[in-house]
Amino acid sequence: MDSSRLEAEAIEKELLEDYKFGRQQLIEIWGHASAMAVTKVFPLPSLPRKQPTVLVVCGPHQNGAIGLVCARHLRVFEYEPTIFYPKRSPNSLYRDFTTQCEKMDIPFLSYLPTEVQLINDAYNVVIDAILGVDAEPGEVKEPYTSILATLKQIQIPIVSLDVPSGWDVEMGNSEGISPDVLVSLAAPKQCATRFLGRHHFLAGRFLPYDVQKKFELNLPEYPGTECVVSL
Repeated sequence: MDSSRLEAEAIEKELLEDYKFGRQQLIEIWGHASAMAVTKVFPLPSLPRKQPTVLVVCGPHQNGAIGLVCARHLRVFEYEPTIFYPKRSPNSLYRDFTTQCEKMDIPFLSYLPTEVQLINDAYNVVIDAILGVDAEPGEVKEPYTSILATLKQIQIPIVSLDVPSGWDVEMGNSEGISPDVLVSLAAPKQCATRFLGRHHFLAGRFLPYDVQKKFELNLPEYPGTECVVSL
């Protein structure tokens, strides 16, 4: 069931080229499903802080854009997301997602506090949407090395989208963070077998059956009309 980097890229290419999904459409589906997964583990009444605050840390590529969409949907679900997006992509498609968040009055941090206790005290959960499938762990540069160093020290739960930042897509964790929740998008990546956190979800119930069959994904059954399933 677990897919490699090449397989994940091939699935996405097939969806974009053969099935005529738009990239923005895929990011929207995955971002919405990621937000649904967050609400499953952290329903509003269960949050320890008085305010339902969530910090969403976004990287420069597609995983970061999925984080932006996730933040927007969490806002709609009456959470209070704050976004840290240190290197904004010049890609017009990603800029649209940023504008949507700004128009919904979601605050953007200008810097991430290095004082870990400030993060622990201000937020209930951190969403790691920094480095996705396309990131090479050995090539992580600033500001992301510092961000990961900070996230490794925080006490509050981390939810990673698709691949925990700093992990190799296939080999798993060498220098990366240790999330409590992993949300695999479309299909789990090989590194998910090394995930030791509390909850692992598969999110984004839209893969055409022929794509599932072609790549021998053997995905689990989603219950009812859910777009998220616990693995």
